[in-house]
Amino acid sequence: MTRLNQTTPPKASKARAPRRYFIFFAVFASIFILFFLALQKGDPSSLPSVLIDKPVPAFSLPAHPEIGFDGFDASDFKQGDLSLLNIWASWCVPCRQEHPILMSLARSGVSIYGLNYKDTPQAATRFLTGLGNPYQKIGMDQDGRAAISFGVYGVPETFVIDGRGKILHRHIGPLTQEFIAETLFPMLGVVND
Repeated sequence: MTRLNQTTPPKASKARAPRRYFIFFAVFASIFILFFLALQKGDPSSLPSVLIDKPVPAFSLPAHPEIGFDGFDASDFKQGDLSLLNIWASWCVPCRQEHPILMSLARSGVSIYGLNYKDTPQAATRFLTGLGNPYQKIGMDQDGRAAISFGVYGVPETFVIDGRGKILHRHIGPLTQEFIAETLFPMLGVVND
């Protein structure tokens, strides 16, 4: 009877398995910590934009005269007054949240242009009929191309544009009273008591 040479696996391979898991866990934990720390820096509603201090990109949004939308283009922002470009949609819940703030700004004389993003004219009309229309002009961006030229991540987003058509600030997410008091009013030269 021949005896087969039975070999046992080396003990070193058993010792490597826990070390591999430890290295994997350490790498994963390091990435998680870096990601967490990156999220803690700054205000997520003011993500940087390559367009700050640059002219409004060239775009033209069509009119829908049958439902009262005028349409507008980049030249509308070169009329000498600071204005807002608000990107919104009727299907956007945060857009409803910020709408009373937009109405208040419009009543106080701030020029607001509405870029209606990937929406239908009928849905946009129902939204504005129910909540009010704060916009000086509204352009339909049904394919999203104009929004892409602004680097929009989603709706709502608002750009503050000076009277020469230069982008001064970008606000991501719904407008807040804090943004109005701390950022917009100083840009408008409004003293907030």
